[in-house]
Amino acid sequence: MVEIIRSRAPLRIGLAGGGTDVDPYASEKGGYVFNTTINKYAYSTLTPRKDHNMNVTSMYYGRYRAPLDDGPLPLDGNMDLIKAVANYFEVKDGFDLSIRSDVPAGSGLGGSSTMIVSMIGAMVNWLDVDMSKMEMAGLAYHLEREVIGLKGGKQDQYAAVFGGFNSIKIDKNGLAILPARIPQDIINELQCRSVVCFTGMTHDSASIIGTQIKSYKEGKNDEALDKAKEIAIRMRTALRHGDIDEAGRLLGESWEFKKKFSDKVSNSEIDNLYDLAMRNGAIGGKVSGAGGGGFMYFITKYDKKPQLSKILQDAGAQVTDIQFEPEGVISWRSRHD
Repeated sequence: MVEIIRSRAPLRIGLAGGGTDVDPYASEKGGYVFNTTINKYAYSTLTPRKDHNMNVTSMYYGRYRAPLDDGPLPLDGNMDLIKAVANYFEVKDGFDLSIRSDVPAGSGLGGSSTMIVSMIGAMVNWLDVDMSKMEMAGLAYHLEREVIGLKGGKQDQYAAVFGGFNSIKIDKNGLAILPARIPQDIINELQCRSVVCFTGMTHDSASIIGTQIKSYKEGKNDEALDKAKEIAIRMRTALRHGDIDEAGRLLGESWEFKKKFSDKVSNSEIDNLYDLAMRNGAIGGKVSGAGGGGFMYFITKYDKKPQLSKILQDAGAQVTDIQFEPEGVISWRSRHD
C-alpha cells in the first residue's frame, strides 16, 4: 500500500475591488477587495518516491522531471510554481505530483494562485509542517509574486486558503481578512440569482495588470481604483443586509470603473455579451479577474435566470453551474495499491 497526499483549493470570483490589491496602489493608497470562493478547484496529488527525483504531471503543461539533490531548482518558466515550493521547503526526498484544475489557465478565477496554494497544502501535509492559514497564504503570495515574479494582486492566495465570502483589506499595517459572515438564507438567494459563464477566451493576466500599473504610475486610473474600493465596501454591506438587487447594481458599477483600469480589461466580444445579458434580465455583472476574457459573473432577477442562461449559451458563452464554497484549502491522506 502506498500513502498519497491530496489537496484541493477553491477558485474565486472577484465581486468588487479587484485591482486595488495590486502594488503600488495597494501599498500607497490601501486596497480593499470583496470576493467569494466557488466549487471549482485546483487539485494536487503527491505520491512519495524512493529516490530523489521530482516528477510532475499537469493536464495543461505536460510533464516535468528534475533531480532534487543538485541544489535549488532553476526558475525558468517551466513548472516554476512547484519548483518554488520545493525550493522553499528544501525538499530532497523524491515525489510524484499530479496537478489539475477545473478551469483552463487564464480564466480569471485566480488559477495560478489557487494552484500554488493547493501545492503548498499537499506539501505541508506530507512534510508535517505546522503552518497557519495566514502563513500559508502569505507564503503562496511570496513565492508567486516575489520569488517567481508573476504580476498580480494579493487577493487570490488568501481567498484560496480561507474560502467563503471575504473582504481583504490592505494598508500600511499589512493585510487583514474580514469574513463577511453573510447569513445562509441570503447566500442561498444569491445562489439562485447568479449566472456564471465562460467567454471562451482566456487571457494573460500579467500583461493586463502590467498596463494597469503603468496607467496608475502615469496618474490615469487612480480615481477609478478609488471608486472600485468604495464599491467593494458598499457591496459587502448590501449583501450582509440581503439587498441582492443593490449588490447587482454595484456589480455593474464596479465593472464600469474596472474598464478604466486599462484598455485591455474589455473588448468588443465581452462588451457584446455584457449588453446582451443586461437586456435579458441581468441587474449587473463583470468579468472576474484582470479582464480580457475568462469568466463573467452576473446577478439577475430570480425569474430571469433560465432566460439569461439560454441567451448567453446561444451567443456562444459556456454557462457553468456553480455553488458558493465556504471552505478554503483542504488536504488529506489516502492509501492505494
